Amino acid sequence: MEKFYIATAIDYVNGPPHIGHAYEKIASDVIFRHYEQRGIPAFFLTGSDEHGIKIQKAASEKGISPQDFCDDIAGKFIKEWKLFDIKYSRYIRTTEAEHKRVVRHIFKTLIERGDIYKASYNGLYCTGCECFLSERELDDDGNCPSHKTKPQEVREENYFFRLSKYKERIQEHIKANPGFILPDYRANEVLNQLKDAEDISVSRSRNSVSWGIPVPDDDSQVIYVWIDALSNYLTGIGYLSNNELYEKFWPTDCHMIGKDILKFHSIYWIAILMAMEIPLPKTIVAHGWITIDQSKMSKSLGNVIAPGDILGAFGLEVPDALRYFLMTTTTFGNDGNYSDEEFKNKVNADLANNLGNLLNRSLSMLVKYFDGNVSPEAVTVAENNNLAALSDKTKREVIENMDKYQPYQAAESIINLVDSANRYINEQAPWTLAKNEETQLQCAQVLYNVLEALRYVSVLIYPYIPNIAQNMREQLGFDDRVSDFMLSDLQWGGLKPGRIASKDSVKPVFLRLDSELAGDKKKNAN
Repeated sequence: MEKFYIATAIDYVNGPPHIGHAYEKIASDVIFRHYEQRGIPAFFLTGSDEHGIKIQKAASEKGISPQDFCDDIAGKFIKEWKLFDIKYSRYIRTTEAEHKRVVRHIFKTLIERGDIYKASYNGLYCTGCECFLSERELDDDGNCPSHKTKPQEVREENYFFRLSKYKERIQEHIKANPGFILPDYRANEVLNQLKDAEDISVSRSRNSVSWGIPVPDDDSQVIYVWIDALSNYLTGIGYLSNNELYEKFWPTDCHMIGKDILKFHSIYWIAILMAMEIPLPKTIVAHGWITIDQSKMSKSLGNVIAPGDILGAFGLEVPDALRYFLMTTTTFGNDGNYSDEEFKNKVNADLANNLGNLLNRSLSMLVKYFDGNVSPEAVTVAENNNLAALSDKTKREVIENMDKYQPYQAAESIINLVDSANRYINEQAPWTLAKNEETQLQCAQVLYNVLEALRYVSVLIYPYIPNIAQNMREQLGFDDRVSDFMLSDLQWGGLKPGRIASKDSVKPVFLRLDSELAGDKKKNAN
């Protein structure tokens, strides 16, 4: 792979970020960091969608301009992603002048090519979705199935994109490219939606929506979301502004989006790119939703959770625990669930009891029995070494699963290595081996095997829990950054002879959320 470009959906800024937004950004960040570890030039785009009627109304209700409203909410997203160590390459906002230029260029080009035309329209418009719905898409009560409200009947003269012209080509592309849409079963869903696809409105009358990019040479209309928002993936990678960046990274290798907007990315966006004669994305990954205590997030239910509030409630200074939880509780593509109890139990079991305790007791035994030293005789080789073989196998599995955009399965392989190391140390019982002089060398080698496996873990798990991984690496005696370590250099025997630990250096890498040492905030959260 010569390069890797991952782009998330851009978030609509009619409200502040919630845990569902964080799920998508964390997943993308984990995958992005993994590709960086492989030495592959990588680019990670995220951002905010800042035009439309809902923003216009929300700003009016607050008595401020739409731009000021967008600046405020976009700032909250940027702050939240910094809190969660989201390592994006660029944060794009659709109110940027550069983006407006790209959108106008695309709109004008499509008019010139005959793929956009003006016509009168009578349709059912859902304000919540910001899209027109056919009667077939409504539920039995005539409501939008997502928002449970009746759409408005709208009569307007708008510009339309000839989506129907590209239906057959899109169908052929999906069928000819297994893995273009993931999970695989979503491809059939899109093919079924294609059957009913018609030309789509790509503008709104300024009388209905004034907050948007004006249609070129027609100020009575503003460009609608499908060309405006979706074009961010081009703007963000330098289309029309940085040809070197664009040529290096386009097309998108992975579109990371929610399952509810799959149609717009796999049909609308693909048709627009075909019409523009621009290479298509390689893969569109549709992830599931995050429910709260098994209920879908809803303002009316009052169960919308800001991810930063979880960190505050549990007194967590770094986001690793929540990053880990969201990536390891649900097979990617399915819906996941968050509850305080599940969160606490999962991270306590995996990060404190399993991973953290294994590192802590192994290093403590190295200090107790060998004054923190790894002797040259203790260093083991990979041949006929089950833990070494499993460590290398885990590295291969992580790479294979990340290439399939399955961070859940990749993490499962890593935790399996931790489990195996725990079983190994219990079976070998180094505390017993240390008592006899004739088995002390065996004790040293057992500890080396476990610590070397944990070195693998620190590198492989870094994309999920970057702060804990760095702490692990430092406790293993390294003074470099784990983020700079390449997977190609991850070979058995990297833990070198010498003094790597002392009594003062061995500390828990993650405190149980109900620990007396964890602080008043954590205890009060339980």
